[in-house]
Amino acid sequence: MRLADRKPWRAAAWQAVVAVACVYTPVTATIVCEGTYRSHLQGMATDKQGALYWSFTRDLVKTDMTGKVLKHITVRSHHGDPAYCDGRLYVAVNFGRFNEAPGKADSWVYVYDAKDLSLVSKHAVPELVHGAGGMAYHAGRFIIVGGLPKGYQENYLYEYDTKLKFVKRHVLKSGYTLLGIQTASYADGAWWFGCYGGELLKADASFRLVGKYKFDGSYGIVELPDDRYIVGRCFDKARRGKALFARPDPKKGMRILTTTTAGRR
Repeated sequence: MRLADRKPWRAAAWQAVVAVACVYTPVTATIVCEGTYRSHLQGMATDKQGALYWSFTRDLVKTDMTGKVLKHITVRSHHGDPAYCDGRLYVAVNFGRFNEAPGKADSWVYVYDAKDLSLVSKHAVPELVHGAGGMAYHAGRFIIVGGLPKGYQENYLYEYDTKLKFVKRHVLKSGYTLLGIQTASYADGAWWFGCYGGELLKADASFRLVGKYKFDGSYGIVELPDDRYIVGRCFDKARRGKALFARPDPKKGMRILTTTTAGRR
């Protein structure tokens, strides 16, 4: 939507959003994270103020929106898909086994200061019995996702409040997805869940499945403040990461944009 199409009383507020969005306009349609890491990309997050956060399983990296590294720390495996909230980076962590019967996972949320990636706190989340692998934040609650043993025909979404106190387990009638759900994001009024095997799940606010698409969102799905998204990709033998610009598509779930300006409203 163009600025001229918006109500006059909202013009000033929208102009401020556009100014922030300008930060998200690199020269190319791909943001390549500097550096080579020990394990593959698990997911990404943004503070929507010019910083991107990348989780490479055993490395956490903060960059600007061109991929320039601002901070890098090494961490224990397995750090999964992160979420940003109020100056903190929340990361779903599992020190046990994934995709096994209950009792073999060791699930946590590690909280880092978003400025310098210093560790702030650790929170056990034993409800993630198949291993915590990713998380997202929206409207005062975190949703944590993770592994899934073979034979299950539904996925599980674990809700926590802002103090990481367990609230409820939601059942997503998705059918079996390979190794469960890898990434989570709330955007455009819906929950998005990336799975291995090139499956993307879309759920409404009540966690009712409303879409299932052939699209790879398993390495991160992040909404930007200008209505575009970025989705993660691995390359160079899965030791490097990059983000491609995308936009929701009613038939495909998401579609990759060919340039940074394509499809802008």
